[in-house]
Amino acid sequence: MVSAAAGGAQSVGFAVAAWTAWLPGRAALLSGGAVAAVPAPAGLKRRATPLGRKVLEAAWPLLADHGDSPRIVLSSRHGEYQRTLGLARALAAEEELSPAEFSLSIHHGLAALLSIATGNRAGHTAVAAGGDTFGWGCVEAAACLADGDGSVLLLHFDEPLPAEYRDIADAEEAALVLALLLRPAGGDSVRLEFEPAAAPSGDDPALRFGEMLAGGDAAAEATGERMTWRWRHAA
Repeated sequence: MVSAAAGGAQSVGFAVAAWTAWLPGRAALLSGGAVAAVPAPAGLKRRATPLGRKVLEAAWPLLADHGDSPRIVLSSRHGEYQRTLGLARALAAEEELSPAEFSLSIHHGLAALLSIATGNRAGHTAVAAGGDTFGWGCVEAAACLADGDGSVLLLHFDEPLPAEYRDIADAEEAALVLALLLRPAGGDSVRLEFEPAAAPSGDDPALRFGEMLAGGDAAAEATGERMTWRWRHAA
């Protein structure tokens, strides 16, 4: 599954069968591969925050259009933090918590919503690893494929922290959503090499990979909190 690469780095591979993305500065949902224009159900989106609605809009076409039930790997540094902050404020004010809000406040709440709505029994994993969250999400997805899953939906999302927490946020943080339908390496595969970084950076690996897909670029590189990540289309 994880292979040694040049210079002591490690690597994994996977094929991107289809993808969708909400990227900073882009007003519309971007997509690539076989993605049908299938809108997420309005009733499902009503249960989500504004960020969560974009996550559901990105993921739904990949789940509805391909007929299989991929395992879901959800990677997010902060999750739907506006929901979490709302609950914290209610507690501070000694107000009664909304059961509906509380039930969705877990980190993998959106993956659970999608699994229930689509009847997906393949299971899901949540990954949160600071500034390297997206990179480790890719590694987790590749591990699932190597372990026998025929397809994996890697669902990554984040947004800047609320004003109360901006002093601990990275400068590069921006609202974005990536939904990647991954299959075992073959054909137009992507190779990811990763190694410890010499120094931390405020770069956003998910944004760099999303820009690579949107621009049709051959490669992308980003240094996160502890790791350097390099993606390239395999020859």
